Amino acid sequence: MEGLWIVRYRRQLASCACPESLQEITTKLQELQMLTADEVKRLQELPLPKRGETLIDTVGGKGKTSLQALQHCIENSHTCLYLRMRHYDPLVRKHLDNVEYDDLHPLLAQLDSVLMVEGLTDAQLQEHDIVQLELGQAGQGGHKMLSLEKMLMPLSRVSLPPRITLTVGVAGAGKSTLVKLFVEKWARGKLCTEIKSVLSLNLWELNIYDRLSVEKLVHIACPGTTTPPPSSLLILDGLDELRAPLDFSDSIGSTDPQKELPPECLITNILRGNLLPDVSVWITSRPGAASKIPGGLVDRMTEVAGLGSNEIRDLLDQLIHDTNGTMERVWDHLQCHRALKALCSVPTLCHIIGLSLGFTLHAQDSMHQPLPDTLSAIFSWYLKAQFCDSEGLEQPTNARRTVGNLGKLAFQGLLRKRTIFYESDLKSCGIETPILPGSICSRLLISHISPTCSSFSFSHLLLQEFLAAIHYYSAAKRAIFDLFADGGVSWPKLGFLNHYKSAIQRVLQADGVQFTIFLRFLSGLLSSQVLRVLAGCLPSKEEPSNQRGPAIDHLQSLLSAGKTISSGMVNLVCCLYEMGHSELISAMDEALKTGTLRGQLNPLTCSAIAYLLRVSVSYAQETNLNQCLNYGLVQNFLPQLQYCTNLRMENNNFKDDVMELLATILRAKDCAIQKISLAENQLGNRGIKVLGKALMVNRTLSSLDLHSNIIGPNGVRALAEALRNNQVLLSLNLQNNRIKSEGVQLLAQALRINRKLKALNIKKNCIEAAGAESLASSLKENQVLQELWLSSNSLGDKGAASLAEALTANSSLTILDLQSNSISNYGLKSLTSGLSRNHSLKHLNLRENSISIEGAWALAQSLQKNTTLTHLDLTANLLHDEGIEALSGALRENRSLESLHLQWNFLRAGSARSLAGALRVNRCLRCLDLQENAIGDEGTCALAAALQENGALTALYLQGAAVGPSGAQSLAEALMVNKTLTTLDLRGNNIGLRGAKSLAAALKVNSTLQTLNLQENSIGLDGAICLANAVAGNSSLVSLSLQGNHIGQSGAKVISDTLKNDAPHCKVNI
Repeated sequence: MEGLWIVRYRRQLASCACPESLQEITTKLQELQMLTADEVKRLQELPLPKRGETLIDTVGGKGKTSLQALQHCIENSHTCLYLRMRHYDPLVRKHLDNVEYDDLHPLLAQLDSVLMVEGLTDAQLQEHDIVQLELGQAGQGGHKMLSLEKMLMPLSRVSLPPRITLTVGVAGAGKSTLVKLFVEKWARGKLCTEIKSVLSLNLWELNIYDRLSVEKLVHIACPGTTTPPPSSLLILDGLDELRAPLDFSDSIGSTDPQKELPPECLITNILRGNLLPDVSVWITSRPGAASKIPGGLVDRMTEVAGLGSNEIRDLLDQLIHDTNGTMERVWDHLQCHRALKALCSVPTLCHIIGLSLGFTLHAQDSMHQPLPDTLSAIFSWYLKAQFCDSEGLEQPTNARRTVGNLGKLAFQGLLRKRTIFYESDLKSCGIETPILPGSICSRLLISHISPTCSSFSFSHLLLQEFLAAIHYYSAAKRAIFDLFADGGVSWPKLGFLNHYKSAIQRVLQADGVQFTIFLRFLSGLLSSQVLRVLAGCLPSKEEPSNQRGPAIDHLQSLLSAGKTISSGMVNLVCCLYEMGHSELISAMDEALKTGTLRGQLNPLTCSAIAYLLRVSVSYAQETNLNQCLNYGLVQNFLPQLQYCTNLRMENNNFKDDVMELLATILRAKDCAIQKISLAENQLGNRGIKVLGKALMVNRTLSSLDLHSNIIGPNGVRALAEALRNNQVLLSLNLQNNRIKSEGVQLLAQALRINRKLKALNIKKNCIEAAGAESLASSLKENQVLQELWLSSNSLGDKGAASLAEALTANSSLTILDLQSNSISNYGLKSLTSGLSRNHSLKHLNLRENSISIEGAWALAQSLQKNTTLTHLDLTANLLHDEGIEALSGALRENRSLESLHLQWNFLRAGSARSLAGALRVNRCLRCLDLQENAIGDEGTCALAAALQENGALTALYLQGAAVGPSGAQSLAEALMVNKTLTTLDLRGNNIGLRGAKSLAAALKVNSTLQTLNLQENSIGLDGAICLANAVAGNSSLVSLSLQGNHIGQSGAKVISDTLKNDAPHCKVNI
């Protein structure tokens, strides 16, 4: 039974077959005298799940010929059984598995919704289907989901149902499957019951007609009638498969249902409403063909959503059955290759890629061999798998000849923009029909049967392009004339390299989009790795090729001469990668990671960077283009920047003209940018006005960082106007932009209306008390803003009082930054009054103000009442020991504060004692910062004693706190008991050797401390060695800092080498 795939797919037949498909197959086998009437009767008496395997056993007992007949019946089944079993079209299996047996597949949910879109994006209009997937512009989220039941229904009580509904999707996305699912559900009365008749038509069926009338078309869709009944739906599936594209500017108009017209003219008249005006029309298409329909004629546009990560994994799980980690290896490989995973969102491609990677692992018989990461390698392994499956059924020589004939058919189809073929097309390329079951041809071609004619197509467009590239690769070695001339007259072309250059030139032409991936495959065939895989599969004898080097040189010369980093230029970099030439890409990858792009950017390197932005997982999360761009480079990069999600373009000295460029992509439908930082540039009023207009229509940007530009009040006016209308921006940073109180007043007015912005940073803008008053007034109405950053704005006590009043009414603000605003005790008293009544604020920053003891007492009273504040920063004020005594009293009662920062507050041992008393009873404070306060050993000892009882504090910062050996010894004793402290910072003290030895002894016992900073503590080499020995036996410490301790280079090397061996988990800075 070698070579028969049906033997290996017993389980799939049992799980995929429905009663209708089994009935069809058994009837056919009975007609062929492969089954007797008694055997058919016994099969029908069995439960459905057992019927499939019993059928194989019964037929298999009669020999190989009978099994071949069974396999042929399945391949030609009208119920899509072959697709579900062998080609494993996941959407077919997912949605046509006979509704009453859905519970057999609990992991697969119904395809019950589509994306509702407002029109085609630029990428869908201009790019190849695969490039659309790579750019994230095909079947992705971000649009409203519309259930299948509502797709043809009115969206509101006052709206009308759409007459023309258009559903787009890339090749293999599942458009035809969606149609089949809809028709099946409608026939069972599960949706759109108001539709009385559904006329479903595959548009490729019309290609055999030169002219036909609308009555004939209706008859083809529904034999027995020439006029659709009222409330009918006409489904036109596969506009891209029609022989000629639609031309609304030059089509013949007609209202006569009996007049015969070319099929494309007939469709244009139906869509215009000249014919069948009372019939609803649902048309499906790939985006390129759909673009020929004027937008004004389409009432509703939808898109087939791609598979998500979970669905991809589920489908791969079902495809790859193993117990040796193959599936995990395949999944990890896809996670690291963004482009491949994007392709897997298309079910058919997911099957091809999964099958190829799984077959690669089994064929290589080693889990340590690298998996293929180029399209050429993926499809080479796929073709190799088909050869292995056909062994025993077809002679290798015949199979290779068949690949050559299929390649010729595929290339002719590409030239003529055809994906559907007929028997005459196959015969003209030397392919005999009917196709032998189990042959290479039957594995690469899918047959389509209709009442009017039969047709064939490759299992996916990419497979057609791969086989076309194989044909071109073989033919170009001996061809004399241009292969793209398709039989026409051309100048002679000799040698593969000239034909390769011709292919590049064809792709770069305006109408060469359909050859984009073909060129990648052709380039990949110059890779020795790909040719090794294809050994024995190519139609011509494989010979060592010396064309790779010249081809690489030619590609790089084209890239170097490029003026704009267009999609075509990026595709040439893809060709280099397909060839296995990755030196340029690797160099730019390293420069991007290290931030050393400045001075390296030219057309060649820019194209490589654009390629990385498209395919890299890490650059999809953040693209760092700081300090390396200018106007010309931005202009070159512009077509690719819009597909980045997180752009950092800081400190590039951008002027307003650059903003005008960037605004064009922010306005584009294709724009995918979610975060953009233009900080530390020279953007002024003119540039920000353009930006504001772009924000009016942008629907993706959620974070905008403009800090340290020269926007001014006039520029803010444009941003404020945008905020009134923008529905997506969540974070706006205008720090250090000279906007003053006038600009803030405009922002405050916008905040009264805006219901989306959650974070506003206007630090260092000299807004003064007047600006604070405007903001406070708007905060009483705005209940959305959560973060407000106002440091260094000269607010004073008056501004603080205004904000305090707002806190009593606002319930959304969680972070308020008032650092360096000349707030004294008077202003703080106002704030504490508002804080006592506020129930949302969690972070309050009062660093570097003029708060003294009196203010501390007022704050302490507020903390006793407040139950929401978690972080309080009082760094660099004038609290002294008396102020800390008041705050310590509040900490005994407060149950919410988690972080308290008290650096630079003239604190001494008394403050430490007060805080130590609070720590003995407080169970919520996690972080205490006492840096640069002279608490000394006495204060440190008090805190250490409290740590032996406290079970909440995780971080203690005592940098520059005059801690000596005694204090260090007390802390060491605490560490032997304490089980919660993870961070201890003792930088800039003087613990010496004795203190180091004490801490070393503690580390041998402690199992929770993770970070210990002992920089500049005079511990010397001996102290460092003691600590290193202790760390070697400690499993929790991950960071130890010992710089500035007079250890010496030789001592540092000894300690570093020792810890690398004995404590590799701990990072040591010496």
